[in-house]
Amino acid sequence: MPVELVLQNFIDGQFVGTENHIDSFNPSTGEVYAKVPDSGEAEVNAAVQAAKAAFLGWSETPAAERSRILNRIADLIEIHLEEFVKAESRDQGKPVSLARAVDIPRAVYNFRFFATTIVHKTESATYLENMQATNYTVRTPVGVAGLISPWNLPLYLLTWKIAPAIACGNTVVCKPSEMTSVTAWMMCRLLNDAGLPQGVVNVVFGYGPKAGEAIVKHPDVPLVSFTGSTPVGQRITEQSAPHCKKLSLELGGKNPCIIFADADMEKCIPTVVRSSFANQGEVCLCSSRIFVQRSVYEQFLQKFVDATSKIQVGNPADPMTTMGALVSKEHLNKVKGYVNLAYEEGATIMCGEGKGELKLSDNLKNGYYMLPTVITDVKDSSRCMQEEIFGPVTCVVPFDTEDEVIMRANNVKYGLSASLWTQDVSRTMRMGRKLEAGTIWTNCWMVRDLNMPFGGMKASGVGREGYKDSVEFFTEEKTVCIKH
Repeated sequence: MPVELVLQNFIDGQFVGTENHIDSFNPSTGEVYAKVPDSGEAEVNAAVQAAKAAFLGWSETPAAERSRILNRIADLIEIHLEEFVKAESRDQGKPVSLARAVDIPRAVYNFRFFATTIVHKTESATYLENMQATNYTVRTPVGVAGLISPWNLPLYLLTWKIAPAIACGNTVVCKPSEMTSVTAWMMCRLLNDAGLPQGVVNVVFGYGPKAGEAIVKHPDVPLVSFTGSTPVGQRITEQSAPHCKKLSLELGGKNPCIIFADADMEKCIPTVVRSSFANQGEVCLCSSRIFVQRSVYEQFLQKFVDATSKIQVGNPADPMTTMGALVSKEHLNKVKGYVNLAYEEGATIMCGEGKGELKLSDNLKNGYYMLPTVITDVKDSSRCMQEEIFGPVTCVVPFDTEDEVIMRANNVKYGLSASLWTQDVSRTMRMGRKLEAGTIWTNCWMVRDLNMPFGGMKASGVGREGYKDSVEFFTEEKTVCIKH
């Protein structure tokens, strides 16, 4: 099958080709359909130089004008929404229905949200009467921001970084995942039409250890925002340390979902199915450890397995599909490896991998599909309960008391999110203080207010994202003192 797309880097407002390319696969068929630039230090240097040259003019552009341009970018993505939807589904493997309902609308909203917030900012001031002096604060942009985004929510998470960075007056050098680069490239085609000055947004495609490291180590990139795995976040921390860079790291998770006996099962079951298997389980916030109070354990497990077995796995382009293909063959094999490990450890596979049969048409036989899998009879010390699988696999185990489940939920190195199902508000408030997680949902999942801080504890990251937190990260706060 011939290659349909050959992507180029976007540097200083122009598309720039490279000699070498990386094969990009369509997860639903396993076939190469695009070529992505294999960039390195030379391309990153050119992008940083362009961003650095554009910084002075952009940082002095009035907030109202920056806001207007961000809204225009949002408008253009929205005009081409269906093109972005189909491209994101094809590139990542997610159902087209998910890309249409979540990914691309959220990318649009990211720009609109920060376009609004920057024109409503406030600063603080104090008056020292005995000293006859006034102190006030100002926030100024930092400089060239390095933005590195993951493959699971490609445009959604890339724009979650670009929007606040440029809204605050910074310029950026971005590196999307080499596995899901197409929608970032499509966005670049709209930036000049939106009126964004050349050099404000630069996008360099390529591998993390090559292009990504060149961004992280560059002396003219004073801040780096990264979303991805914990091992890569640790590597970025080590590489950036000599330069004392500002870091925002949103890393992995092993998120507990805790279901008490008083949970509303009619609402709980469909939501927990979604929190376990949305986007093929390739979401850092997915529920991968489900703790169910013993008195309702069997009831929950039966209903949960029945609902999971009804998930329709198949062609992401089919509007009836609820779970598509995993992102790559390597990742598929990794996820299946955890299921095999569970077998070896004596766990029970209730449904999914090895228990059911995938029904795929001939053109999808080489795609990266697996059935959503539920594992029981697994110990808390198992790798399936300790390590981030990042796929359609979840473990369900019983518990007895509140104190017990808090201890078990916290007994991992991660601390990104948690979810509770209970009607007891006092319990919710107690557990909200004791659970080691950056976000705790009660009787819901993935309900996000972008004004609120988002990020993880422990090995799940450093820093927070959200209106206030993103503005603080992408600016430097200064105190100005005036003696009267």
